[in-house]
Amino acid sequence: MTVLLATSPLSHPFFLHAFLAGTAIAVACGLVGYFLVLRAQVFTGDALSHVAFTGAMAALAFGADLRLGLFAATVAMALLFGTLGRKARPDDVVIGSVFSWILGLGAFFITLYTTSRSTTNGTAGVSVLFGSIFGIASSSAVVAALVAAGVGLLVVLIARPLLFATLDEAVAAARGVPVRLLGYGFLALAGISAAEATQAVGSLLLLGLLAAPAGAAIRVTDRPYRALALSAGLAVLEMWAGLFTSYAVPKMPPSFAIMAAATAVYAATFLIRRPVPRPRTRTAVPTGT
Repeated sequence: MTVLLATSPLSHPFFLHAFLAGTAIAVACGLVGYFLVLRAQVFTGDALSHVAFTGAMAALAFGADLRLGLFAATVAMALLFGTLGRKARPDDVVIGSVFSWILGLGAFFITLYTTSRSTTNGTAGVSVLFGSIFGIASSSAVVAALVAAGVGLLVVLIARPLLFATLDEAVAAARGVPVRLLGYGFLALAGISAAEATQAVGSLLLLGLLAAPAGAAIRVTDRPYRALALSAGLAVLEMWAGLFTSYAVPKMPPSFAIMAAATAVYAATFLIRRPVPRPRTRTAVPTGT
């Protein structure tokens, strides 16, 4: 029994930190990702992945904390997408137009960083692109978990009006729901989630953590609140599966293992056939003569 405990992954501080941060980040991404898919804003999540890289590189190039650049860039750009769109809903044309500019800035900042500050942290660029969840320090893990928990709590609090505004925007506005304010608030939460996910799976792969669990949940059930909870649950299970698989197979990067689990779960939902609801038949009421 003692030997088993000694070799348990959770007995290692680096794994415990990754487990703590990864679980909270997965919950936040699962909840936010559900509304991204439901509101047809997955392209926004894709754009935020590039924004996360550019923001992180900009912070490193100017000697600032990487996380500061991550959060500032993703939240600011998410709100900008909402401002340029209609009723705080990002427009795909706007996002596509900004895409190339963001990527160009990222290339500029990574060149500036590698030529002027390469001796400080030469692997920072790779960590931003592909994540370094096993390298998260204790303090960083606690901060990441607290921020992700806050995001998850806020999503739960606004879930009902946000769902109403998502399914029928005109009626929600007529009923007094602050549709535009909700749109901006959700985009800010999406930006924070993108910054959080970058620390776990990297900017190149964060879209999978946002979209895959939500897509799988929506394919399994058409009940909104059940799908919302299922999306968060699947994201957590996929995070755990990736972490434990990467620990068992050291040559397998954790970001790849997490995304492989997410992809496998989403692919498995195509094998599930949901029963088609039968139309209700009305019983004819005899009329008196």
